[in-house]
Amino acid sequence: MSQANVELITRFYQAFQQRDAETMAACYAEDVQFSDPVFTDLRGADADDMWRMLCAKAQDFSLTFDGVTADEHSGQAHWVASYTFSQTGNRVVNRIDARFRFRDGKISEHRDQFDLWGWAAQALGLKGRLLGWAPFVQNAIRQQAGKGLAAFQKNR
Repeated sequence: MSQANVELITRFYQAFQQRDAETMAACYAEDVQFSDPVFTDLRGADADDMWRMLCAKAQDFSLTFDGVTADEHSGQAHWVASYTFSQTGNRVVNRIDARFRFRDGKISEHRDQFDLWGWAAQALGLKGRLLGWAPFVQNAIRQQAGKGLAAFQKNR
């Protein structure tokens, strides 16, 4: 068990609870690799900006986390984000399992896993429940998120 890496993950999620994206970004290595079912491959500043965007746009947001464990090289946590999805006004409760890799006291790799169909059902309503499993809908979600991140970065 690495207490330093447990504390790093804890600091990351405590900052997220406060919507403090700068502290979250400071937990990452400059060349961090992030992926989840929506943002499948973000690196470095793009990952930092994703958190900045999500923190800035969060509505009715709350976050809990537990199960934080880590050794010298890797770690994991479970977290639950609850928020209002701005595009539809629907309430979302997203349960996420996170895996981390560490280098030089920072997070060098962060992989989140969650049920994209389940997320789509909550966020998009009936369309998401009926079609959220379909690759074309999941790809559309990814494309929309990518466009949102690009617009956020352009306007920063």
